[in-house]
Amino acid sequence: MYANINDTTLYFDVDGAQLTLENGQFKEKPVVFVLHGGPGGSHLNFKPHLDALTKEVQLVYIDQRGCGYSAEEDNATYTLTQNVADIEALREYLGLKSIWILGHSYGGMVAMQYALQHGTSLNGLILATTSPSYQFIKKAKQFINEQGNEEQKYYANILWEGGFQSEQELQAYYQAMSSLYSHKISDNQEQVRPSVKRSYQALNKGFGGFLKNFDVRDDLHTITCPTLIIAGRYDWVTPVSESQEIHQRIPGSTFHILENSSHSVFNDENEKTISLIQAFIETHL
Repeated sequence: MYANINDTTLYFDVDGAQLTLENGQFKEKPVVFVLHGGPGGSHLNFKPHLDALTKEVQLVYIDQRGCGYSAEEDNATYTLTQNVADIEALREYLGLKSIWILGHSYGGMVAMQYALQHGTSLNGLILATTSPSYQFIKKAKQFINEQGNEEQKYYANILWEGGFQSEQELQAYYQAMSSLYSHKISDNQEQVRPSVKRSYQALNKGFGGFLKNFDVRDDLHTITCPTLIIAGRYDWVTPVSESQEIHQRIPGSTFHILENSSHSVFNDENEKTISLIQAFIETHL
C-alpha cells in the first residue's frame, strides 16, 4: 500500500488483523510500526522473521523514503529528521491516535528521535541492536581494522566514506560482511540472500553525512514510554556497549543481551527475540 505524504510516496504493508476476539469481546490489537535499518534498507529484511508477532499485534512495515518500494526522491531529503517526520505523517494518515515502534539498527535511531519529538503519540519502544550516537562508527571501524579480512576492510571503507556507486556494489558489501552481521554464518559459508532492493544513495547520505553528528544521548532521559532494548553479544556495528548506554539513559527501560547473536538478532535467535517482544508488549498493555 502507498501513502502520499510530505511530498513523497511512502510504501507500507500491514500484517495481522486489527481486531482480536477475547472472552467473547472484540478488541483492537496494538499497532506496531516496524522501521528497517540502513539507512537504505527495506522492510523485506524483517520477513518472515516477525510473523509470529501478528498473534498479538498488528504490524505496519514501512519502507523509508527512497528505500524499497517507496518513491525515490532528492537525496537531500534522505535524512533522519525527514524519516521522523514521515513516520508521524503516516501515523496521522492512518488515523492512529498512538503507536508502538520497533526499530532495528538505523531504524532504532529514527525510533528514538521520534520518541523525543512525538512522545505523546507513542505507547512503547522496541530498540534492537542500535546506537544512541555517532560513537558506534568509531567502534565499528576499530573492529574491522582489528578483525576484518581484506575484503571486509575494502567494503567497510566505502561505507565509512559514503561512497557506494551502485546497488550492485552495495549488495557486494552485504555479501562480504554477511558473516559479521549474522552469528549463524561463517566466513567460508555462502549465504543465499533474498533479492531485496537497497538504496545506496540513502546509505551514502547517512554514513557520509548526518550519522557523523547523530547524538541523542543527552535527551534520552526524557523518554517516558515503556522501552525494550535488545543487543547481540557479537554485534560488530552497534556493539553491546551502545545498547547498554541507551538502557542506562532511558528511565525504567528493559535490557536483554542475546548471547548467540550478532547484529541480525531476528535471524540469529528468532524465537528468543520474538518471545522477548511478545512478553514485553503484553506486560505494558
